[in-house]
Amino acid sequence: MENSLDKLWAIILDVWKSGYLGIDLSSVLPALGILFVALTLRGVFTRFVVNRMVAFARRTKNEIDDQIIASLEGPIRFVPIVLGVYFALEIGNFASDNGLNEFGENLVRSLVVFNLFWGLYCLVNPLTFFMGRLEEIFSGEMVDFLVKVMKGIIAGIGAATILELWGIQVGPIIAGLGIVGVAVALGAQDLCKNLISGFLILAEKRFKVGDWVLVTGIVEGTVEKIGFRSTMIRRFDKAPTIVPNTVFADRAVTNFSEMSHRRIYWKIGVEYSTNVAQLQQITEQIKDYLTGNRDFAQPPEATLFVVTDSFNASSIDIMIYCFTKTTNWGEWLEIKQDFAYAIKHIVESAGTHFAFPSMSIYPGTGADQPEAYIPPDGHKTMKTKASVFTTEGAVGE
Repeated sequence: MENSLDKLWAIILDVWKSGYLGIDLSSVLPALGILFVALTLRGVFTRFVVNRMVAFARRTKNEIDDQIIASLEGPIRFVPIVLGVYFALEIGNFASDNGLNEFGENLVRSLVVFNLFWGLYCLVNPLTFFMGRLEEIFSGEMVDFLVKVMKGIIAGIGAATILELWGIQVGPIIAGLGIVGVAVALGAQDLCKNLISGFLILAEKRFKVGDWVLVTGIVEGTVEKIGFRSTMIRRFDKAPTIVPNTVFADRAVTNFSEMSHRRIYWKIGVEYSTNVAQLQQITEQIKDYLTGNRDFAQPPEATLFVVTDSFNASSIDIMIYCFTKTTNWGEWLEIKQDFAYAIKHIVESAGTHFAFPSMSIYPGTGADQPEAYIPPDGHKTMKTKASVFTTEGAVGE
């Protein structure tokens, strides 16, 4: 029994000294301890560094440095991990001819590169104020797309750098992805068309999120989201409609949110009994109402007409053509309602009335009546009070 225990103890000592791949446990345990300490002190280190940087940023008047510090909190928290891995490899004395030394160096270099590019990736958002002037040329969605492209470029370069550190050639991978991309593009032409159309929508600023648009023959509503493949428009009944971006290249799109004014176009009909003086009074008072109201745009800013326009089947029509300054639908409805009240008051005060569809029937004269029917001789007839009837009435005895 004692021999068995001695043998087991000898095995434990051998494992402790030789370990695995030439690494003894006496080197592994201190390295793990350093990593544990690094993870434990990460919060303290972050608070100390970030608080110092925040205190420095508060001394400045601009807010961009505050945004930069807030965005770099993640990479700063990762610094203790990089330091912990480095010192763990150094103290653990993993250098040997089994290749672990090179692996450790590549690992530390990869972590350093990852943290640097992570910091650059996080800096893109606070530094977008340099692109503020681009919104005068492109839409806000286009600027957001450019930000995403910048982030993608930084992430791609960082990934390629790390792969190169490990001896992986990036060039053949990119060439292979290019061939695959061409094959996919040939098989997904509609997708490519949608992507190109979405890019043009954002670049040309045809409409933006929140605009009221009408796509002829497709949908009318409010734009909620503009993507590179499709655009979501919520109809006025609150139902969302997903429209492929190629539709906007083939259909006319009316952007009502870009209206400078909102139109009112009415034709009101008055009775034919209205005389010329009354017509003149109505048109002049309506025009005075429009020109004296600040809610309506005046010439030459916008067109304004109030004229006796035409003689209709049962009315004399007065055309009203004007524009309101507001384009808000609710405000426009209130202005139009007040205008309708004013027109009704003007017409009634002129002593006339609005016309409505009607038909006049004129009775015929006796000369136009048909001759009475006289039965042939030899037939017995019966005389009645009204023996003959016509379309205009009854012919008596």
